[in-house]
Amino acid sequence: MDAEVQITDLTVNDHACLTFGEPEELLDLTAAFVRDGLSDGLRVVWLSEEPQEALTELGRRGISVLSATAAGRMEVLACQDGLLSGQAFAVEHAMGWLRDQIEQTAGEGYSGLRVALDMGWALRPISGIDQLPAFEKEIATALADTRVSVLCQYDRDRFDPVTLASVSPFHTRSVAAATYHSSPLLRICRQYAPPGIRLAGQMDRTAEEPLRMALTEAIRGEGDITVNMAELAFIDLSSARMILDAARSIAPDRKVDLRCSRLTASRFVLLGAGGVPGISLVTGHGR
Repeated sequence: MDAEVQITDLTVNDHACLTFGEPEELLDLTAAFVRDGLSDGLRVVWLSEEPQEALTELGRRGISVLSATAAGRMEVLACQDGLLSGQAFAVEHAMGWLRDQIEQTAGEGYSGLRVALDMGWALRPISGIDQLPAFEKEIATALADTRVSVLCQYDRDRFDPVTLASVSPFHTRSVAAATYHSSPLLRICRQYAPPGIRLAGQMDRTAEEPLRMALTEAIRGEGDITVNMAELAFIDLSSARMILDAARSIAPDRKVDLRCSRLTASRFVLLGAGGVPGISLVTGHGR
């Protein structure tokens, strides 16, 4: 398996393995995978553990869910609707579903297909789990000389290391979020959909340098920025001021959303964020 790449680096016939540590990471990276596929004119299918929640989250992250699903360009299905037959898993059945998707995509005139597979179903008490490595091997074979890419999603905290090691050799890419800081108390990483950065845990001045680096890289990009602090339990005034100063520094035609809890938002209000043009405080799903 190649060294870790960004989700935005994936191309046609990649068989990529995404190992994630929290639901927000899975949703963010998958949304970018879906967004880029739709932007390239591809058909996109996501087999998810929670299809309705997945659709809601895609919409919240800027995907035009209604128009894409109405046009047949995107489908979000339950895992049992594709890979499973009742409470059993069999390679032949799962590969039959994937080949049908490839054939349907070609028949409808799309230039390619992207498939995201949440592998959480393999943690259920169902038969046939021992065939998982064989399934990954069959996927790799099926993708050769196609314009089909598959993103297999494994929760690294729930899957045991032996299982992860058994499927790893059949993937051509290992996908991970760009991480600026990771410790038991704090994680700072790039956010892909919508673009920006994400902070989770407790932020104080001991991690100001990686925060500065993350903000600098986000500002270098184009378009609007989101600083996602929804999973941040604490932020000190110094770090909040750094974020606000960075938000003030970008071009006036760009917007910055500071997504956070009401408690965190109060710190930014104290620093005057409410009166700065282009900066929005977003608490939960509202403002």
